Parts: sequence; C-alpha cells; structure tokens
Amino acid sequence: MLTSVQKEILQSLINLYRKAGGKSIKGEEIAEIMNRNPGTIRNQMQSLRSLGLVKGVPGPRGGYKPTIKAYHTLNIHDSDKQTLVPIFRDGKKVKDITVTKIEFTSIPHPGECEAAICAVGNIKQLDLGDRVRIGPTPVNKLVIDGEVVGRDDMDNILLLDTTAIRSIPKKKVIDAATTRLITLKGTLAIRDAAILLSDKKIEGAPVMDEGAILGILTLSDIAQALADGKEDLKVKDIMSIRIVTVEENVMIAEAIEIMNKNHIGRVIVVDDTGNPVGIVTRTDLLDNIAGLK
Repeated sequence: MLTSVQKEILQSLINLYRKAGGKSIKGEEIAEIMNRNPGTIRNQMQSLRSLGLVKGVPGPRGGYKPTIKAYHTLNIHDSDKQTLVPIFRDGKKVKDITVTKIEFTSIPHPGECEAAICAVGNIKQLDLGDRVRIGPTPVNKLVIDGEVVGRDDMDNILLLDTTAIRSIPKKKVIDAATTRLITLKGTLAIRDAAILLSDKKIEGAPVMDEGAILGILTLSDIAQALADGKEDLKVKDIMSIRIVTVEENVMIAEAIEIMNKNHIGRVIVVDDTGNPVGIVTRTDLLDNIAGLK
C-alpha cells in the first residue's frame, strides 16, 4: 500500500505529465508544486519505480513518466482518451483540470446535497469558498453548481456543497442564439468598432464582407490593441481569423463541447448553406441551462 506522500507524488506526477502533453517530468518540478525537498522526491521515486508505477527517462531532457499501473492504482482513467468534463469558476474555465468522477454523498433534497468530485489536474488552483460550475457530463449532460467546501490534495478530490443540479435542455443552438446579428466591416476603425460593441452591449461580433465571414472581433482584441499602442489600426488588422461555426440545428450540449474544445466563448451560427444566421455565447447557453432564457 502506498504511503500518503507516495500517493501525492504520484498524483502530482500524473497532473504535470498530463499538462506537459506526455513529456517526462523532472523531480524538481514535482518538489516545487509539493513544496518538498527534491532529494525526498528522488528517494520516493526509487520506491515507486520498484513498484512499477513510474519509469525513468534518461538524458538531459529526461525525468519520470507514470505507467498505466499508476493510473489504475489511483483509480484514474486516461482523460485524454475520453470526453473532458470541465470546471468553471466565475464563468471562466479552470485550466488543466478535468472531472473524472462525481459521487453524491447525500441527497436530502434535490439540488441541496454534497458531491465528491474526483479530478485530474492541479486542484490547488481552487480554494474553499470558490463557487464553481461542473459539466456538462458526457452521457446525461448534467451541469452542477456549488461551493467548494473541502479539498483532498492527496487523492485529488473536491467536496462540493451543491446549489443546483441541472440537465442540459434538448434545445437547438438557434433557440439560444441572438439572431439579430450585428456585424462589422474590416475597414472600420477599431475605435468606432469599440463604440458600436459598447452601444449594442455585446462582447464581440463577426467581421463580414459581401456575405462572407472574414473573422471575429471581441472587446478583448480591441483592449489588447490599445494596450499595444495600435489605436490607428482597422478591424481587419486585429480580428481573429480563426472562425468557429455551428449549424443552427446543432444541440446546445454539442455547442458547449465545441466551445470547450476550442477554448472560445462564442460561435457563429450558420444555416445549412453556410450563411450566418446568428451568434451564441457561452453565457447564452448557460442561461438556457439555468432556465433564465
């Protein structure tokens, strides 16, 4: 049986290994996030290697990698091979954490219970009192809201006092989208674009020319341009040309997964011919889930 220190080392190794995209992890990196002496980590790694839980990678870029047995020992599935279940704090996705298991410890009343959240990643980013949203889950499309009331760093478990448990409605994305589409011209000055977005109380809009989508511009893009002293540029100079669209008959749950996968907060909704018919944001979708729309 592993000691508590060995379990925490192994958990930290898996978290770092996953974050590094499969590259070997040095003992010093583990020591830093655990706030322990590197010598202690090296000594424990020898024991973990003898148990077949860790393999060493020689060379200047070497380090350690977890074995399949390590995942099984900690009851962790390789999350890269399954649908990721994200965690959001204050509406923003928490990086490098995915939920692998949700266990409800008590259900006295629907939406008023505790849940043990098993995760892969650095849960030390979350503090007691943080209000979070988890989901959607891949099968039943559950979304869970709650407050972090406990954290077990050794087993990577969060204890959540839930405030709401919802299932994503079986609606199409067009039902949540804004169909009165506000568009920008590429030749528009960014100052004028900022005024337009502010007047319309929107965070971003597609950039179009003769019916074709050229890109998308957000207030964040404008703020960055101004911070860089580029206030004289045009919309086309700072817009993002990475365009993500969804067809209007796509379900809300699928649209959320597309946003999560692409790390974006809005997508353009198109009809079956590819023509834009609206725009939908993460907030629009979450409001639908919460029954606010």
